[in-house]
Amino acid sequence: MEIDDSLYSRQRYVLGDTAMQKMAQSSVFLSGMGGLGIEIGVPTITLHDTKQCEVWDLGINFFIRQDDVFNQRTRVEAVFPRIVELNPYVHVEKSSSTLDDNTDLSFLRKYQCVILTEASLNLQKRVNEFCHSQEPPVRFISCSAHGICVRVFCDFGDDFEVSDPTGEEPKEIFIQSITQGSPGVVTCMDNRPHGLQNGQSVLFREVNGMQELNGSTRPVTVLSPHSFSIEDTSHLRPYAHGGFFALVKTPMTFSFETMEKQLWGPQVLTPDFSKPEAPLQIHAAMLALDTFQEQQGRMPNIGCLQDAEVLVKLTEEVNGRLKNKAPVNAELVRCLSRTARGALPPLAAAVGGLASQEALKALTGKFSPLQQWFYLDAIELFRPLQSLPVEEFSSRGDRYDGLRACIGESMCLELHKLRVFMVGCGAIGCEMLKNFAMLGVGLAKCSGEVFITDPDLIEKSNLNRQFLFRPYHIQKPKSSTAAAATLEINPELQVDAHLHKVCPATEGTYSDAFYSRLHLVVTALDNVEARRYVDRSAEACPLLDSGTMGTKGHTEIIVPNLTESYNSHRDPPEEEIPFCTLKSFPAVIEHTIQWARDKFESGFTQKPSTYNLFWQTHSSVEAVLQRMQSRESLEGAFQVIKLLSKRPSQWEHCIILARLKFEKYFKKKALQLLHSFPLDTRLKDGSKYTNLYVAQSRHHPRIQTLREGRFPKPAHHLFLVIHMTYQPLDCVCVSFQPIETDESAKKPDQQKLALSSEEEREAITQLEGAIAARHVKWLQVSPMQFEKDDDANGHMDFVASASALRARMYAIEAADRLKTKRIAGKIIPAIATSTAAVAGLVRLKFIFVVVGGYGFESFKNCFFNLAIPVVVLTETGGARPAKDNISFSIWDRWTIYGHDTFTLSDFISAVKEKYGIEPTMVVHGVKMLYVPVMPGHNKRLKLTMHKLIKPPSERRYVDLTVSFVAEADEDEDRPGPPIRYHLHRRAGGETP
Repeated sequence: MEIDDSLYSRQRYVLGDTAMQKMAQSSVFLSGMGGLGIEIGVPTITLHDTKQCEVWDLGINFFIRQDDVFNQRTRVEAVFPRIVELNPYVHVEKSSSTLDDNTDLSFLRKYQCVILTEASLNLQKRVNEFCHSQEPPVRFISCSAHGICVRVFCDFGDDFEVSDPTGEEPKEIFIQSITQGSPGVVTCMDNRPHGLQNGQSVLFREVNGMQELNGSTRPVTVLSPHSFSIEDTSHLRPYAHGGFFALVKTPMTFSFETMEKQLWGPQVLTPDFSKPEAPLQIHAAMLALDTFQEQQGRMPNIGCLQDAEVLVKLTEEVNGRLKNKAPVNAELVRCLSRTARGALPPLAAAVGGLASQEALKALTGKFSPLQQWFYLDAIELFRPLQSLPVEEFSSRGDRYDGLRACIGESMCLELHKLRVFMVGCGAIGCEMLKNFAMLGVGLAKCSGEVFITDPDLIEKSNLNRQFLFRPYHIQKPKSSTAAAATLEINPELQVDAHLHKVCPATEGTYSDAFYSRLHLVVTALDNVEARRYVDRSAEACPLLDSGTMGTKGHTEIIVPNLTESYNSHRDPPEEEIPFCTLKSFPAVIEHTIQWARDKFESGFTQKPSTYNLFWQTHSSVEAVLQRMQSRESLEGAFQVIKLLSKRPSQWEHCIILARLKFEKYFKKKALQLLHSFPLDTRLKDGSKYTNLYVAQSRHHPRIQTLREGRFPKPAHHLFLVIHMTYQPLDCVCVSFQPIETDESAKKPDQQKLALSSEEEREAITQLEGAIAARHVKWLQVSPMQFEKDDDANGHMDFVASASALRARMYAIEAADRLKTKRIAGKIIPAIATSTAAVAGLVRLKFIFVVVGGYGFESFKNCFFNLAIPVVVLTETGGARPAKDNISFSIWDRWTIYGHDTFTLSDFISAVKEKYGIEPTMVVHGVKMLYVPVMPGHNKRLKLTMHKLIKPPSERRYVDLTVSFVAEADEDEDRPGPPIRYHLHRRAGGETP
């Protein structure tokens, strides 16, 4: 099956093509179309359910509408057509057949995986026993959600082989040295960490001297983070230089027990190490709930103390039978009893995402499966609510009954009244909007509102994860389309959709006054800088941040004056490729791809933009021609003349241009490099090198170090263009056909930087011809912005071809188109399972923030990797107060009001007078406005703030950073809180 890359590209980077093919050939039986079942998304699927739509389904199932309830449709009939339209490549069937203790289960043999939700424990055990006994086994997953507790169970058979336990792409690590000995010791270049574990194996390539290692796989024993030993190398030739190694992934086999065996000796995943006994406590409580339901034929009644005590007693009996047990948590059991009839949509979403990932593992054999139970609870959410009267949790016959049974009417009303601002309407944003609809966040009748903004348009690749969008939405705005889809789920919401980017240019819209009217800000962004800006802007209200990368995800909760802010911590900066590595000495395929990407940017974006800017500056073509003919110097004329002189006027010229470009980049540049760095060059110590890798010092423009690496081999081929897109001055090479020639390599002469007089005359001639023919439009070109997802535009074809040619030139193994696209487009791998999980976890914390009254320990962040799987809940960092005679914390922001003649000296005096400190340094963004030790900076004290800052006319304020003299025992000045400097005096005085 051919994979539709325009739809599945992000998912392919997570799963790989082999796993995608296995998924396409698999089928799944999913029983239960409640709030949990609908959160589980898998390929070729049979949807099973026998229940009829009820009003409260509207609050837990986002595919059921009011019309479905009114017309008394079954749940499977209601959700079936809406699931079908999600993806044309997924075959969906429906079933309403009875599934109980008397059903013949032989029909399940045709499925590769069976997933049960809302099933009794007896039915789960019976179906699991049947699946486990098949040859090969039918993979089995069961999920249950009752009030504040959820669980997942997996059984994939006695011998389940996993081809790739982690899903991490092996890194190629360059070698510093390999010793001759028994064992041989391998040391990494520059003491880089290898990340290996004992027993793993590595593959060696391009080793010089000890060539016997090349292409061989050797097991390793870790000696240090940057060295390891391999087998005996004493009989091999001495190591000379070069080479690298990469981890070789080996399959692993996992063994599972049936649910019947696992009930009394469970293997559990512990998500919260602050309460390590919780999974076993929930296990015992939920088994007791299964027993209660079997004995009573119902769930415990809301607020019934007698039912709660019966459940506590049953839990004690269950706990007594467990092989590994924990003390019974009576508080948890009573909370479970009180909420068991209800449903928390956030918990369902979180566990649904995890269960979906386990289903993908079952079908593909990729990633380590869950062994074998996962439990999650929200007891912290319920604790402050236990004193509320029973009536708070009683049914009222509306869509919020399931939620109300868990959190009470008062909290539901608080959710309805919320004013929330969500930034970003992509994958996480769509999931969050669905969550808002389920919770009733921002109801119009309660004066609540949800503000959303996203400047992007919908692309086909979005449809794979952003489930609010359909194919007919492509090229429509994300925000307004998502808003309309959300109102279909819950028409009572009030959603205000914007198309703005949240940045300094939109501070007039998203001002302090705007944020002051909000209760909460939610970020659904895909880059760090945008998160940092929102964190700085929305300091007055809580912020919930989340993100995903493939199977990994995180959630972070930020509460003013209680937790640390997003800007309190910084991720390590992205490692940049040295310029001379890209220009002359690439070592790995990432270098050649980035080089090709830079060439595209230079040739099709920057140069055409410069060309257009020239003609915008000089509007009269005749005047430019006259000044050029008189040899007058014009800024930017050099690039314009080059472009004009090389402008193709017919198809044959495109062929010639492509031929010359090939000669320049893939032959002459290599010959020039070999001429500048002859292979017989010796280093200062007299040693000879045969390969060269150049790293440029970040502090000095000259080359500082020579290291092992690669040398180019000039391409002695004539590459003919077999397809191109052509417009005047816009010519994109799509692909190349190599043809061997006998052309000999010659050292080129030094390239001239100036144009010849013939080229200048040709440019003038071209310009005269354009004027004479009234082809002035030929003087305008259309710069191309790199677009990776449009296969028809030739952008990726250019980058892939150029990268492959350069890789061939440097003897680097070329990457396929999929990998090239990921690196060139800086694509973040993504999959819907982790998006659903992270959105559910964020929404759970959402409720914590809204209600208030929770202790610091309740505000926990979450980090997970569903591939391993690992889920970790950790306490957030607290707001750190500054230690000095001036009292402030990270949440303080000072304010100074200025005016047009307000000088830097006035600003420093105002800060000293108002806050008691004298700034020793003033910074605006990355621009240093005042640093006394810098030459000439003391003269700036007399300059106005307007002249120093040069703000756009629409700006009303800027944020500045100041430092002040620290305590005597500290060497460096201490940073103060950010200062919001208002450019104009406040009406009626400064004081608000």
